[in-house]
Amino acid sequence: MKNFKTIAVALFLSVGTLAVTAQNKAIDVKKSSIKWVGKKVSGSHEGNVDFKSGTLALKGGKLSGGSFVVDMTSIKVTDLEAGKGKEKLEGHLKNDDFFATDKNPTAKIDFKTVQAKANNVYTVTADLTIKGKTAPVTFDLTLGKNTATTAFKIDRAKYDVKYASKSFFDSLGDNVIYDDFDVTVNLVF
Repeated sequence: MKNFKTIAVALFLSVGTLAVTAQNKAIDVKKSSIKWVGKKVSGSHEGNVDFKSGTLALKGGKLSGGSFVVDMTSIKVTDLEAGKGKEKLEGHLKNDDFFATDKNPTAKIDFKTVQAKANNVYTVTADLTIKGKTAPVTFDLTLGKNTATTAFKIDRAKYDVKYASKSFFDSLGDNVIYDDFDVTVNLVF
């Protein structure tokens, strides 16, 4: 009987430990998406960029971390048509004035802190690296059954993305491109 109690306690503890063990969920890079919108005085442009890899960490079904690599060479413009400025803008976004994708083909985001907010919403503070420069970003992420979503702003000046930025150049007038750009992220895992 003593042996049975010992086995029962050991089994209970091991099952309890399994319930809170961290579980890494790799994202489906083909189904996950990042959409961006950049704004300027005279309008805006939008597009997307692809994930190269990514993982969300869950502990007991709750978000506990994450790490993602973005393929910056995949940046696309979706509001212009081919032959009507699309290729020119995509090329410009890839050059040194913007993301220098030949020298920096990936961007990376690593979650540093995750705090539960309410109903599967978490406040995440992460290190975002673009063009070899790292700065913190904070955003709310909503976790679904096999999905997660967020939307937030990125200040490109923190990552040395200078083109037509009033943070780097004076007297740009109506040629200013705002430093903040919007990203909307949909993760599927």
